[in-house]
Amino acid sequence: MTNRRFFTTNRQEPGLWLVLIFVLIIVFCGCKNLGNTGDFTRTTSSIRLDDIAKQVQSNPVSALNLIFIYKEIYSVTEDSDNEDWNKLYSLEKASIENIKSEQEKAIEEERWDDAISLGRSITSIGITNAHTGKEAVFLLADARKKAADGDMLGAFLTALRSHDMQPMDYQSALFFLEKAVEAKQRRAAALFLAAAGGRNIPPALREYAAGRDTVSDMIKGVATVIVDRGHRIQRGIGFLPNRVLGSAFFIDSSGLMITNYHVIASEVDPKYQGYSRLYIRMGDSTSPRIPARVVGWDKALDLALIKADINPEYVFSIVDRVIPRVGDTVFAIGSPMGLEQTVTSGIISALGRRFLQIGNVYQMDAAVNQGNSGGPVIDSEGRLVGVVFAGIAQHQGLNFAVPAQTLAKALPAMMKGGRAPRPWLGLTLCETFYGAEIIYKSPNTPASLHRLGEGVYIKTINGREINADQGALIPALQDELFLYGPGELVAVETVDREGNVKKHILMTSARPDLPLLEAARIERRDRIAAPLFGMILTPLQNNLFVSNFRVERVVRGSVADEAGISENDPVSISRFRIMENEGYALLEIQVKKRRMGYLETNMLLPVWLDSPDTL
Repeated sequence: MTNRRFFTTNRQEPGLWLVLIFVLIIVFCGCKNLGNTGDFTRTTSSIRLDDIAKQVQSNPVSALNLIFIYKEIYSVTEDSDNEDWNKLYSLEKASIENIKSEQEKAIEEERWDDAISLGRSITSIGITNAHTGKEAVFLLADARKKAADGDMLGAFLTALRSHDMQPMDYQSALFFLEKAVEAKQRRAAALFLAAAGGRNIPPALREYAAGRDTVSDMIKGVATVIVDRGHRIQRGIGFLPNRVLGSAFFIDSSGLMITNYHVIASEVDPKYQGYSRLYIRMGDSTSPRIPARVVGWDKALDLALIKADINPEYVFSIVDRVIPRVGDTVFAIGSPMGLEQTVTSGIISALGRRFLQIGNVYQMDAAVNQGNSGGPVIDSEGRLVGVVFAGIAQHQGLNFAVPAQTLAKALPAMMKGGRAPRPWLGLTLCETFYGAEIIYKSPNTPASLHRLGEGVYIKTINGREINADQGALIPALQDELFLYGPGELVAVETVDREGNVKKHILMTSARPDLPLLEAARIERRDRIAAPLFGMILTPLQNNLFVSNFRVERVVRGSVADEAGISENDPVSISRFRIMENEGYALLEIQVKKRRMGYLETNMLLPVWLDSPDTL
């Protein structure tokens, strides 16, 4: 009876039906009128234009981003008789003028970071103004301002960036040489001496810059890091101290030090709910613990900036642009297993290893153990080469270091405090013979808002064609965007196999700690197989609930490739699980491998969610 009544009416229901019919008539008539006036066909675009108009004054860069998205969605071309086009053109012109005005104001107020950021956004859309190409000039002005404020570390780093873009003039080089000698930064002094050309340099400055620090000197600038996490409790009894040991080295006389993020993670990770206190120790185990705090961190690079109230005896210079060669001798300084002031030596075993989200790292065979993490790696000339970041527990003697030049680029963002944001477009790439191919666009990212196709290749970024050795193209593309902040415009040019070129203007956002986590949560399992496992799948049946696929392609070096899966293998997906706290995902499949006579095999494929192939 209950089901039948759902399809019938009682005496009280006719009034309700009359109301519904009346509402439908009004809606129909309203829609008809809108269609007659032409408003209905432009409602969506009008809403978008209104959204853009709201951003023009408050955030003109965001307004420009919305304008370019609008152009792609509606395929807008110049048409002076089109009302929407005219309004869009006016909004674009106003946004550009507002960006120029904001940059002028930033220059007047000596907010050099803002001036540079706005300038990059203007340049990306091909607009020139009075300040186009003056980033090096702004950086040099910012370096002098930082020096005047007593921020010598920031001054040296900024001056170095300026010099990389445009050779420094003699007076500026001499100024920073004097500052480097005052700060007892020998390697920085050597760099600025070279920038000055070696002419008319006071003998005392030249002598200091030409000198060399010994390993014994450098040991004084390395500390043991102790993160006290209380006691381990088992069955209600606390019996073992829970400590994390690491190393750190001073990079500024104010007490700033570099270590690894994973060493101090419990200090800043919101998911950690336990007790955590950070200390450093400058001598042996009898030396007092000195309280320290975390200033900033970059999880993607496993780097952290910490500070203690101490006047260090030695400060490492991080301005060297040293790229070691395979076979070069290096020294690692740190506190393995808490044994302070330990020096080990070895060679650079390989360059270009990809163990972090961004960029490459060095592989070395110097003996490194628990407690070495965060310590400095120097070469035979006393130059900082890198930062020890991890070893592989199952393979003794296989250890790695973050390059010193990566540290130098990462530091300015960490010095601002908190989590260092890195740019993110939402693309997963695959290096092929033709270039860097886009194999996946993550949802809810800058790239997903644009008609940026999968299966095309990145041709240029901001007009620059990126060339690199085999295996180094994706890190080179990441490096091109490394110094960009969230909210800046970037021009990405793509090309397909037929040679058709398209240009897209994207606005960067902050890179997530786990770039593919959100995609793994909401994407179809066959779609997420491409960026995570390196399998591009095609359904075997035209069925909404299909779970049987054919492997269309396998990305070289991917999880699928390492598992022996090949093209045209039939695959059935059983289960997909996300282990968010651990940072990885699991895919359970049945695959009939052609190479094994189509013998069906059950496989469980694990993969990290922080893929290094993302941009």
